[in-house]
Amino acid sequence: MSLIVLAFFIGVVAGLRALTPLAAVSWAARFGWLPLGGSWLAFMGYTWTPWVLSLLALGELFNDKLPKTPSRKVPAQFATRIVTGAVAGAAFGIATSSSIVGAIAGALGAVAGTLGGAEARSRLTNAIGGKDLPIALLEDFITVMSALLIVRQLA
Repeated sequence: MSLIVLAFFIGVVAGLRALTPLAAVSWAARFGWLPLGGSWLAFMGYTWTPWVLSLLALGELFNDKLPKTPSRKVPAQFATRIVTGAVAGAAFGIATSSSIVGAIAGALGAVAGTLGGAEARSRLTNAIGGKDLPIALLEDFITVMSALLIVRQLA
């Protein structure tokens, strides 16, 4: 599969959870699946980076369940997802010497994932009587598994 298509898909994951794609990309870089050495994203493959990003991603998964967590569509949340999608996409683009194209694909994927994910979660929550937690946990599972499957394509 094209790395630019994968950049779009990792952006979609950023639309679901902002930090999960960065953690996944960092592990891919650490394992040598995504060659980022010598690039502006080389730090993603450093020894501690995947661990730190994974802890932050776990924190985000927990925070998403709190009642005061704002919608992913508010400007700050939306912008963060676009930025993390672009960074993760750029990492895929670096491997093809097209970091800008990868960043654009990742950002576009993040927009699609943010809007589509919010709509899907809302509809599914309504379909089961307004209980958000089961759908939020399902979304977490889909997010993490998707990120793993996407970066596994690089191995």
